[in-house]
Amino acid sequence: MALAKTNAERVQMGEGILSGVRVVEIDGGQALSVAGLLLAEAGAEVIKVEADRGARGAASFAVWNRSKKSVHLDIGTAGGRASLDRLLRAADVLMTDWPADRQNRARLDEASLADLYPHLIHTAIGGWPANHRLANRPVDDTIVLAESGLMDEQRGVRDGPIYLRFPLGSWGAAYLAAIGVVSRLIQAGRGGGAGPVSTSLVQGALLPTAMLWRRAEFASSALVDSMNKEMRSPQFECGDGVWIHVKAPPDDAPLMRAALAGLGPNRIAELNRGWPSNHTCINWGANAHIFKTRPSAEWLADLWGADVPVQADVPMGAIYRDEQALANGYVVDVEDPELGKTRQPGVPCTVDPPMRVRSAAPGLGTTPITVWDDAPTPDRKWVDDSLPLAGVRIADFGSFVAGPLAPMILGDLGADVIKIEGTGGDVMRRVEGAFLGAHRGKRSLALDLKSPAAAKVVERLVRWADIVHHNIRMPAAWRIGLANDQVMAISPDVIFCHVSSYGPVGPRKDWPGYDQLFQAQSGWEYEGAGEGNPPMWHRFGMMDHQAGLASALSMLLALYHRDRTGQRQAAAGSLLGASVMTVSEMVMLDDGALSPVPRLDSRQMGVDPGRRLYAVKDGWVALVAEQDGALSRLCDLAGADHVAGLEESLADVDMESVIAMAAAAGGCAVVAHRDHCNAFFDDPDNRRLGLVQIYRHARLGRLELPGAFLHFGPRPAIGDLPPPDVGEHSRPVMSEIGVTAEEAEELIAAGAVHDGGHGAGAMVFRSTAV
Repeated sequence: MALAKTNAERVQMGEGILSGVRVVEIDGGQALSVAGLLLAEAGAEVIKVEADRGARGAASFAVWNRSKKSVHLDIGTAGGRASLDRLLRAADVLMTDWPADRQNRARLDEASLADLYPHLIHTAIGGWPANHRLANRPVDDTIVLAESGLMDEQRGVRDGPIYLRFPLGSWGAAYLAAIGVVSRLIQAGRGGGAGPVSTSLVQGALLPTAMLWRRAEFASSALVDSMNKEMRSPQFECGDGVWIHVKAPPDDAPLMRAALAGLGPNRIAELNRGWPSNHTCINWGANAHIFKTRPSAEWLADLWGADVPVQADVPMGAIYRDEQALANGYVVDVEDPELGKTRQPGVPCTVDPPMRVRSAAPGLGTTPITVWDDAPTPDRKWVDDSLPLAGVRIADFGSFVAGPLAPMILGDLGADVIKIEGTGGDVMRRVEGAFLGAHRGKRSLALDLKSPAAAKVVERLVRWADIVHHNIRMPAAWRIGLANDQVMAISPDVIFCHVSSYGPVGPRKDWPGYDQLFQAQSGWEYEGAGEGNPPMWHRFGMMDHQAGLASALSMLLALYHRDRTGQRQAAAGSLLGASVMTVSEMVMLDDGALSPVPRLDSRQMGVDPGRRLYAVKDGWVALVAEQDGALSRLCDLAGADHVAGLEESLADVDMESVIAMAAAAGGCAVVAHRDHCNAFFDDPDNRRLGLVQIYRHARLGRLELPGAFLHFGPRPAIGDLPPPDVGEHSRPVMSEIGVTAEEAEELIAAGAVHDGGHGAGAMVFRSTAV
């Protein structure tokens, strides 16, 4: 890209990390809009190409299109296409989210762009990957989540698949698209070129599903049952009717301890009968009984005082008044031209120069088509499908899911990732499905960080790395030498990235937190449960994944900035910041009222007759019929006198006929598959396109997991190594970072390092392409 100002000048002027990057976003849905938002608030100049007013006046439009410019043109006309070409000649990035056939007709497919605009980074978001038989399905979460079988992966209030109110695919694909763009920019800055990068809603949804779906040749019963559909997380109703979500044993908190003592062992055993029991709540039934004896405020104060991670389940939008969110800039006030003064989500990533809101969403066509006429065409050529982060080294000291996930994503992009875990293994290994879903493509060094002997190994890891990443609470990080200042003292150029629960500043900055607490605090446990139902935890653990995605983007922005300016930095993400962003379909208005959002019904069927699940004669279908007249025409075809009678009419019709009727009416219906993991893994298109990956694992044998979340041209971006066993690579990693063989033996003998590879000659299994 041609930069009129030097990078140093841009930094001094307070411009963002991506200043000078020009992006054309052709008006589309949620994933595309949010991806453009992330790039714009990191400093890119994003022009939204729009044919009409779109959804202006909706809260989601106001948030997802902030910080952008608008050009009004219809690219379906000759004049409109000529105007688009005028923009593309000067652009660095083109972002689209059209189904494959529409992209081909518009000559905006990969092959056409390589010929017309070889300097462009083309980022495409589909419902499914290009060249998949479903590539022309609508880019719509309802359609994709049903047809992929993911609506059957959540325990609900009734039998059958349930409507997933959280747009799982779009929130994953939005970050993945932005991550793909920045990784391509890094590659270009290192002498590479332009080229395609793509993701899809199904790949965005597969990221959290990687904890749930797997097949292993030598699976233990624990792995088979890991995070199964019946899994529950401890939620309790308090005396005032407020529910709270607890993620550590509450029994030692003073009020709970006293109440349990008052009950005595016999009564506790009686109350526990019939309730689940796990490491979080061994006295689940007794706890449930006791929590109802006091109001939620008393319990929250008692549990927080005992360092027990807990949050109240609140309605969506309550987060806009949260002091911690305000302290970290995770909520901001924006004057919107349509809605007036609003409170909206801020930015989810902490980098320097900071991401920030640069303007409200633009009016239609407020930027002239001549905006880039004086900008030269970027000097960049289309490249092959090589992975963009080859040569980047990451020391991953994280645990659970939110910590290790971001390094795994960068490993998929070609980075060399060493996972450093305790000699007994990452605590998440007890939930092996979750561990497998966040650790492919890494090597494991098992190191006791509390051992004095570990310090010299940590020092050599930091010197080896380009990026040090972890989610250790900061007081503990200081004790083991892994705070930012300590890391920088060892290696002044290393990038430090930290994932916290509640953000880097504010009264809760060092509090413990887990996915469940932020599903509760963001309001999604109520929104996903349906009208009148108790709050429901989603076992996809999507707030962990949102935080991991935000952290991955933060790392890439920091790396891009270091490449351009030579300046290292401390970057960060958090569960709170990422979860607030997911509330962006709702804003708080000037009078304190909350903008309306679609509400899920009590049976968890859907949000509207034209967007919901239907039980039909031989299974389930998901319907989207929102074009003018589509639902009325479907009622006529189904023999329903009115919309309220459509459910009854369709109950006696087979799936194939319902799908045909929906298409004839101008809508779309697909099968909502049940128990679909095996069918998904065996699907030839999924295997051919890398949506399924087969590994040879040292202990599990043949291991199948969800595959690539991104593609670079035809190449799936996928980690090269299976998830490691504890310390599987301890010896070769120590040798690589400069620990002598004699030192290694001493560390192993002292118990500071665990040699899970069983000696220097242990076999390391590589992945087997599908």
